[in-house]
Amino acid sequence: MPDLDFMFHMFFLARYCKLLEENSFRGRTADFFYMLLFGASVLTSIVIIGGNISYLSESFSKIIFLSNSLTFMMVYVWSKQNPFIHMSFLGLFTFTAAYLPWVLLGFSVLVGASAWVDLLGMIAGHAYYFLEDVYPRMTGRRPLRTPGFIKSLFADDVVVVAQPVNVRFAPPPAEEFHQD
Repeated sequence: MPDLDFMFHMFFLARYCKLLEENSFRGRTADFFYMLLFGASVLTSIVIIGGNISYLSESFSKIIFLSNSLTFMMVYVWSKQNPFIHMSFLGLFTFTAAYLPWVLLGFSVLVGASAWVDLLGMIAGHAYYFLEDVYPRMTGRRPLRTPGFIKSLFADDVVVVAQPVNVRFAPPPAEEFHQD
């Protein structure tokens, strides 16, 4: 059954990564990369620190691959940014997107996967959401501003495509057929 959990995580990666890129991070590729870098750093730090705590080390030693946690982080961030979207889980019941991480966590537990992987993603996602969306509204300061050297790696400038003169790709509109 863990293979089913892995397949669901890969589906979530494709779907919610795409939704974040196309909506929340449209034209902000560097910010999207920085979110992933922040999430990977937080997850790695949690696992390293948690691995040194005696009562957590056994659970954390079983976590070999953090991509599922990073995927879950993206699901969490998307659900926080779109809390009122109505969703259905396998056609069984409906809920709003704000509860999506909890529904998926319950599904992972039902199929026998470790809850730690999803919980770590939720922790990293909440840290990002708080520092990027909530904290700036409370204080006016933005601690997760994407560094300039990362922005310089990505071309986020608007690309203008000029249409060649006197070239038609479709029939002209009806108004242009004036014959006096």
